[in-house]
Amino acid sequence: MKQLRKKYSKFMRNRNSILGFLCFFMVFISVRAQENDSIPDTQIEPPETPMLADAGVKKDTVNTFKKIKLDGISAVVGDYLILDSDIEKTLIDLRSQGAAMDDITHCGLLGKLMEDRLYAHQAVQDSILVSDDEVNATSDRQMQQLVQQVGSMEKVLDFYNKESVEDFREELYNINKLRMLSEKMQQKIISEIEVTPEEVRQFFNKIPADEKPVFGAELEISQIVKIPEIPEEEKQKTINKLNEIKADCEDNDASFSVKAILYSQDPGSKSKGGFYSMTRETPFVKEFKDVAFSLRQGEISEPFETSFGYHIIYIEKIRGQELDLRHILLQPEIPQSSIDKARVELDTIRKHLIEGKYTFAEAALNFSDEKETKFDGGLLRNPINFDSRFELTKMDPALYNQVRNLKDNEISQPTLEQDPTGGPPRYKILKVTNRYDEHEANFAQDYIKIQELALRDKQFNTIRKWLNDHIADTYVSVGVENRDCEFANKWVKE
Repeated sequence: MKQLRKKYSKFMRNRNSILGFLCFFMVFISVRAQENDSIPDTQIEPPETPMLADAGVKKDTVNTFKKIKLDGISAVVGDYLILDSDIEKTLIDLRSQGAAMDDITHCGLLGKLMEDRLYAHQAVQDSILVSDDEVNATSDRQMQQLVQQVGSMEKVLDFYNKESVEDFREELYNINKLRMLSEKMQQKIISEIEVTPEEVRQFFNKIPADEKPVFGAELEISQIVKIPEIPEEEKQKTINKLNEIKADCEDNDASFSVKAILYSQDPGSKSKGGFYSMTRETPFVKEFKDVAFSLRQGEISEPFETSFGYHIIYIEKIRGQELDLRHILLQPEIPQSSIDKARVELDTIRKHLIEGKYTFAEAALNFSDEKETKFDGGLLRNPINFDSRFELTKMDPALYNQVRNLKDNEISQPTLEQDPTGGPPRYKILKVTNRYDEHEANFAQDYIKIQELALRDKQFNTIRKWLNDHIADTYVSVGVENRDCEFANKWVKE
């Protein structure tokens, strides 16, 4: 079985290698394609020492000039250059991030960079557009994340050897625009690809017997959630506090940023003075976006509620469809009496379930406070693919620890946990509703997974054909030092 699993992993890697996108942190500083002119791979020789008019002047007999090797060109794809330094810097960046380097080679990385530039080149030819607002919004989010990770913008600039924020932002812009063009081109290529049930069957039947996928042990899990009730007086205290902050900023010119650092309970923005840059596509909750896009520049919102707590928003700058804003989040105090009440309620529900007064699905529908699961019998969905099954080896450790010792039809004791999305704490009980042991792929039992594999295989073949066709029709030049590489695609032309 282990051998089969290895073959399955290899099977998946081969098909995902082309379809997968390099994320920002893996390709950062990998290319300056739109910034660089062609630079020859040559040497600068020292000029001859000019004749001196005064024979009495002593000549410097030490040649201080050094031979300097300029950055060479690894490849050219359409309008894009890939320099030797681009590859080396990318490898260094990957190592600094702790990426697994076993399967990453100079030639393999060069091939991937060439693919990305072919996609981007063709995207331009096909008039696929990426707006400046979209690129800038992405760059801003990345800068915020980097600052949050390392502590300051100065440290970020030092790490990436940049002299100014403007230089850093410009490079991010170029990198992100190329990446977005590449992604949109790939999405266009595979956007209309579907697989029929017959294609799924044919795909499955063509897999050699000794290479059949092996699916790990899986669980289906259901839960019932009780969220402790927040008293109205605590809600009002929170609203009053936000109104005080709003008035101080408006009437006394107090700094909203400083107020956010002092009072906000949002861990993602507190250290940045509550700052976020967002568009309508940014994955914020609807209530937050509705308020943000209803405000004028310089305006502070009234306090409003989301699932995270209560907020006020200050619009710092409006740039087309992009907002620079700051916000303050406060969460009302939950008294211990409310927490205890939620636990007692779940204890009672659990007792009635054990007694058979109602099914778990009926209890979830009637008593659970979690809207996302109560209408589906409390059934949890895998956030990766929205399937109802969780593979044990890939399960979130916290969830795994909560269910690992549960027997069939056993219901867990009430467990208090912090809302992973940042909301108030809640109590929950869990039940393992189905178990699936590790097994070799079965067409009937694993149809959804096999369908996904068949779709990926079809996408892979479509992408491969597209690459072969467009490599032949596009100007491609591979540097002499890289022509011996064993590329997955025919980049080296005769």
